Amino acid sequence: MTHTTEAGHHRIDTRQAWAIALDQLPPLHQRDEWLGLQSIVVVERTRQLWNKTTHEIQFYLSSLAVDDPRSTDVIRQHWSIENSQHWVLDVTFGEDDCRVRSLHAPHNLALIRRFALNALNRETSSKRSLKQKSKQAAMNDAYMLTVLAAAFPESKQNLELSCQ
Repeated sequence: MTHTTEAGHHRIDTRQAWAIALDQLPPLHQRDEWLGLQSIVVVERTRQLWNKTTHEIQFYLSSLAVDDPRSTDVIRQHWSIENSQHWVLDVTFGEDDCRVRSLHAPHNLALIRRFALNALNRETSSKRSLKQKSKQAAMNDAYMLTVLAAAFPESKQNLELSCQ
């Protein structure tokens, strides 16, 4: 079991984590389809804000051994990446302000935003912010082709030919 307490941003986060070996649990349905699965990690998190306290329990499937100390670090790293990507998508593309809610449209727009984010990150000819690159691509077809070529480096020649 690991235990951490962190304070910052006007809150106190307390986490406890346990890794449980699969042989300590009842048999999983179709276990042979879970290649590499070695443990289940349980994370209990309590967050104390100035006006309320929240409590969560999360379960993670892991290919790491029960005694591997990296399991909690991997979980924190995953959420760090996820949270930073969400922040960028919200600030650059206004994702939280999007009011599209019907059928497959929200999922499709999320995929397009992530594709655009990756394409803009891969384009390195300009040292601008993502928001500036996005605006430049919207106003300049040649720069848009540069961004798309960065997203598909192996097909740059085909892209240039098809856009002429």
